Amino acid sequence: MNGPVTWLVLAYRIPSEPSRLRAGIWRRLKALGAIYVQNSVAALPADPAAERALRTLRAEITQMDGGSAQLLTADALAGGADLVSAYNAARDDEYEEFADRCRDFLAEIERETAACHFTYGELEENDEDLKKLRGWFEKVAARDRLGAAGREAAEKGLEDCGRALDGFADAVYTADTDAP
Repeated sequence: MNGPVTWLVLAYRIPSEPSRLRAGIWRRLKALGAIYVQNSVAALPADPAAERALRTLRAEITQMDGGSAQLLTADALAGGADLVSAYNAARDDEYEEFADRCRDFLAEIERETAACHFTYGELEENDEDLKKLRGWFEKVAARDRLGAAGREAAEKGLEDCGRALDGFADAVYTADTDAP
């Protein structure tokens, strides 16, 4: 991160019932990578894509019966480093969860290798799992606009998964070639 961060701040009010509305807004903000400054006040580093998404969300909230929302740009006068830390901590949590899934993937490859379960079906299943991991990483990395520390380890985990799958594929090909 270079210099101070300008933030987009969405302050909103929606009825407490039905709770699915509140949960839906929370899920959408989480998918964008927003952090909550306090209840019903979420912040994102400003950029055109985030602004479009938050303007759309604001419009949806104001269409709800009893809903209201304001979208602001803000520069922190004090506590800006706390916002950046909170934003990066949220990304690091996502990277850690991702790294856990990478470890699960590697353990699965190890189990299949130990059992000599070298089939094309298993290879295809593992290939699909790796594609999902890559897609997940891309989503988290796209939200990581302030340089969270966990990115490097997550990237390494994904590379390890790719190498493990390549090795497993070689074993499947060898088993196929050696088959009568």
